[in-house]
Amino acid sequence: MKKRNKTLALILCLTVILTSVLTACGRKEPNPTTSPMAESTNETTSSNQNTNSKAEYAVILKTLSNDFWATMKEGIEEEAKKQGITVDIFAANSEEDTEGQLRILENCIAKGYKAIGVAPLSPTNLINGIVQANQKGIYIMNIDEKIDMETLKSAGGSVIGFATTDNEDVGKKGAEYIIKKLEDEGGEVAIIEGKAGNASGEARKQGATKAFENADKIKLVGSQPADWDRQKALDTAASLIQKHPDLKAIYCCNDTMALGALQAVKNADKEGEIIIVGTDGAAEALQSIKDDELDATVAQDSAKIGAVSFQQMLKAVSEGGEISPENEPETLDVDSYIVDDDYFDKEEND
Repeated sequence: MKKRNKTLALILCLTVILTSVLTACGRKEPNPTTSPMAESTNETTSSNQNTNSKAEYAVILKTLSNDFWATMKEGIEEEAKKQGITVDIFAANSEEDTEGQLRILENCIAKGYKAIGVAPLSPTNLINGIVQANQKGIYIMNIDEKIDMETLKSAGGSVIGFATTDNEDVGKKGAEYIIKKLEDEGGEVAIIEGKAGNASGEARKQGATKAFENADKIKLVGSQPADWDRQKALDTAASLIQKHPDLKAIYCCNDTMALGALQAVKNADKEGEIIIVGTDGAAEALQSIKDDELDATVAQDSAKIGAVSFQQMLKAVSEGGEISPENEPETLDVDSYIVDDDYFDKEEND
């Protein structure tokens, strides 16, 4: 009887041990790549996903889906390479992702960069982040889209400089090109604006509006926003063409919208009848001009804007000046120019 009891006890003991071993082998440990902290780093789009980056400089652009910003990124990287310095470049997911862009800035502040360049999606969406950066001794460079300086100063923040093209002059050049093309005939013209409230878009619209209104025989019959979007610009242009059958030209505040407007002209079977002029000098727009479709674009040297912005960041860190809302930011102007058939003909002859 005792022998039988001992045998049963031994079997039970072995069973418990075997169960424990199997349970331990089957247990899954947490995967560090799926932790909340790791997931949060994927909320933003970055051209540099190396979380172990030793860069001391960062730049936050709008969206790399736009050729203007992709070219600016290349210009910054080229300048950084020339200087022998590493730079991290980030971008918002879309033109509407104002909160996401602020999160990128907050993440950059936490990483402790010495200087950060920002191209804000709106004049105010990054102000709180800029103030936080300044409080930690981080220099901020304002790129292309101007921050609301009065609001920033009132909040106690500052930037070391503002690099851009004179956007009112950009709009003026686009309108003057159309006025010259229409010559003595004149006619009805329209403007397709960017996103309402966007500083650079508003400046371009104002420059074009003033030029059209001051020109003889030119009648501005419409000025509507299309939010920098190709499809919205196509729809807006189609509506303008239908409403104004004698429309002679459309100035668009960026090339993406100009290509949308061009499609509307094609759809209306009015190619060669309506002049389309864009803005930025995007690669697709330049090819369209070469293909005798788009008439012209007011090109901006976004690579140079990026390069001079980065130079200003290096200068600020090197000089180590005080960060104060009383400091007056330096304006760095990069000129614009018209690109049309004549531009390419001259380029070939040179």
